[in-house]
Amino acid sequence: MTFQRSSGILLHPTSLSGPYGIGDLGPEAFRFVDFLADSGTRLWQVLPLGPTGYGDSPYQCFSAFAGNPYLISPDFLLRDNFLHPDDLVEKTTFPAGARSPERSRRVDFGRIIPWKLNLLERAYLRFASDPARGRGEFDLFCSTNVSWLDDFALFMSIKESNGGGSWSGWPASLRKRDPRALDQARADLADAITRYKFYQFLFFKQWNALRAHANSRGIKIIGDIPIFVAYDSADAWANPDLFFFDEDRRPTVVAGVPPDLFSPTGQLWGNPLYNWQKHKETGFAWWLARFRATLAQVDIIRLDHFRGFAGYYEIPAADSTAEHGHWVPALGTELFAALKPSLGDLPIIAEDLGLITEDVVDLRDGNGFPGMKILQFAFSGPDNPFLPHHFPRNCVVYTGVHDNDTTRGWYESAPEHEREFACRYLGFRPTRAAAKEFPARLIRAAWDSVAVFALAPMQDFLALGGEARFNYPSRLGGNWDWRMDASALTDELRDHIRELNYLYQR
Repeated sequence: MTFQRSSGILLHPTSLSGPYGIGDLGPEAFRFVDFLADSGTRLWQVLPLGPTGYGDSPYQCFSAFAGNPYLISPDFLLRDNFLHPDDLVEKTTFPAGARSPERSRRVDFGRIIPWKLNLLERAYLRFASDPARGRGEFDLFCSTNVSWLDDFALFMSIKESNGGGSWSGWPASLRKRDPRALDQARADLADAITRYKFYQFLFFKQWNALRAHANSRGIKIIGDIPIFVAYDSADAWANPDLFFFDEDRRPTVVAGVPPDLFSPTGQLWGNPLYNWQKHKETGFAWWLARFRATLAQVDIIRLDHFRGFAGYYEIPAADSTAEHGHWVPALGTELFAALKPSLGDLPIIAEDLGLITEDVVDLRDGNGFPGMKILQFAFSGPDNPFLPHHFPRNCVVYTGVHDNDTTRGWYESAPEHEREFACRYLGFRPTRAAAKEFPARLIRAAWDSVAVFALAPMQDFLALGGEARFNYPSRLGGNWDWRMDASALTDELRDHIRELNYLYQR
């Protein structure tokens, strides 16, 4: 697919400001879309939108198809008569944004989640008590999404009835999906199943309205497909034949990456690996459904760990490190060929970072997918391929992404020789004020480049330091919780971005 030269901002909805302790799909999301449109920005990139679990990571979700109920807007539930004003009396206890790096100014997931779930349950009880309240719309949603919704709602209901534990610890009859046990669970958990379906109905009702508003203002949304699903997910539980599981439905091999200079034992991700031959035998039906569902939510897809579609690193599930894994070819060429008759030219950005071999390049270029360039990786010397003068047109440049430090944080902690080279390359002197000035310089270099898309995280436009970093890949806890201050979207910032987009024809 041929993309139009454009620019964008990376900001996950949880990072939006607002009065309920976590960004959501309510008025602040619409205000952000209007800010993008008024600044001449045409892309909004988000992370995966699925229901998060342990660690609150959007890359470890309970479903590849479902939405995150924590993003549902209380304001719009009130507007649509699913809540009473009295239900929102606790909102004043939550800060509106991230005015300082203090923990109280970030998303406190441990506090927010039970509050939000209690609120959603109140909305469900109002819905259930009045059969006429949105019932036709709800029934249509359920029938339209039956291919994934029934299994997801059943999975979450059984999970809830088992104390929230992973399905690996469920009774064998449920773990192995014995038909009689599933029928009994559907009967025993009927109310919970409807409740989980209702939460999905609310999420997609609000998300679809937000996306429609974005599209009406000329904004396209870039979504994200992580190549692997979590083991503790409805996808793995409902489709065991599509993964390498033993007779007890536990993984025999898992995903990761091999050792390198930065990680001497490699990275053991632990996600179950696909049985690509089984996927091929089904005509890649699950993947077709996944791409179709994602394209119903977003306009462009960033494919995370794209190299895994060419070949993936397989580690024995019993191992405690990634040292003894090996590379296995995948069926990416056949997959994308199978998707094209139904979906046409796929609007995909290939996340092609890390160990990229010739087969990955062939798969990317053979399908015309733009790859990614990260400017924070660029400043080791003039021959570095991440420097703009080496870019092809068909690429997407970022100052940094969610796994990187903010650009100001990078500058303040980078090796001295990289800082010096960056300043030389960008044409300014490394003065005391350079750290604050550097993000704007790097953004300008991205916008000035030939890359078809240029994007930066919102933190870089605000010149925030490392305290605003969104994720530390090697750290457990304390991630995904940064929030933008309610006063961040100023007229001055809007005009600055609009000038960049005008000057560089984005």
